[in-house]
Amino acid sequence: MEKRLFTSECVTCGHPDKVADCISDAILDACLAQDPGSRVACETMVTTDFCLICGEITTKAVVDYKEVARQVIEKIGYTHPGDGFDAASVEILCKIHTQSADIAMGTNDEVGGAGDQGMMFGGACTHTPELMPLPAALSRALSNRLTECIHSNDLLRPDGKTQVSVEFDEQGNVIGIDTVVVSVMHSADFEMGELRRYIREGVIAPVLEKYGFNINDVQNIHINPTGNFVIGGPNGDTGLTGRKIIVDTYGGYFSHGGGAFSGKDPTKVDRSGAYMARYMAKNLVAAGLARQVQVQLAYAIGVAEPVSVRVDSYGTGVISDEDMTALLRKYCDLTPGGIIKKLQLRRPIYGKTAMEGHFGVAELPWEQLDLAETLKKHC
Repeated sequence: MEKRLFTSECVTCGHPDKVADCISDAILDACLAQDPGSRVACETMVTTDFCLICGEITTKAVVDYKEVARQVIEKIGYTHPGDGFDAASVEILCKIHTQSADIAMGTNDEVGGAGDQGMMFGGACTHTPELMPLPAALSRALSNRLTECIHSNDLLRPDGKTQVSVEFDEQGNVIGIDTVVVSVMHSADFEMGELRRYIREGVIAPVLEKYGFNINDVQNIHINPTGNFVIGGPNGDTGLTGRKIIVDTYGGYFSHGGGAFSGKDPTKVDRSGAYMARYMAKNLVAAGLARQVQVQLAYAIGVAEPVSVRVDSYGTGVISDEDMTALLRKYCDLTPGGIIKKLQLRRPIYGKTAMEGHFGVAELPWEQLDLAETLKKHC
């Protein structure tokens, strides 16, 4: 019988697209730290020895965007002059202007409308303690562990990717890990056999053990399968903000509305709506109302209330999807202003999301389970 596999991937913060995300979110944080009312839509592009920062920013904050970008590049670990992208020497160009007055008219604090039309999704399931899909959780954990090793081993470089294929039974229960793939940029001095042993023992084994799996039970493990990965980072590929939207969410296990997160202040419902949808889905699952839930929100630009709210429990709910939707409508303020207030989103908390992940990180406000008891009592 053919295996029922689901695969998710992730990347380290040294991946070119993630470098761009990290810079955009660091600029957002720098603006919010001085002016919580900042309106930010910051886009970044990185390539060989070059970084372009552009977009729309309306703020009272005084921020040196170039210096913020340079600090992020250094923090990620691009500090080796011979790698084609180095914090000390990279050329940085800024092209920033203010937000469109037409958009601002419908999203100011008096109107409180959504910053754009669109739909957002949030999901949760019982695969892991953090209520994330197992393939996404494992690939993210591997990437974060890989980043830790990059900072402690001078022969590794910041660019890396991970991928995990999980086998499920017909009822959607996890059977085991079928395939793990890890690719990491490295110094030419790192012998391939030694690198593969290092990644197997120092990255893959401890992450799988944390989630209750043994590396010896994994059927296929591929580490730098093409061999050398010496040319990488922005020197190997151009990076752009917002190109890793599936990595940023649920690894494809749940739907994605299409809007990216990084570089956007919380009036942009692409970001805040997706965070609220995760909060609601996670609390429904934590309350025991379903084993797996996806919540969809949809908005019209300039309109505060969502045009639709939908819960899909994939047949796992102990009450109907319609009843769960009604509960969310009753207990959650789903206007952009209500979401911002509930999750306290006008704070400089976004750099962490670009580097470590948007979902499944316990200390992020949309990961809290304070609604679960209320949902239990009133279901």
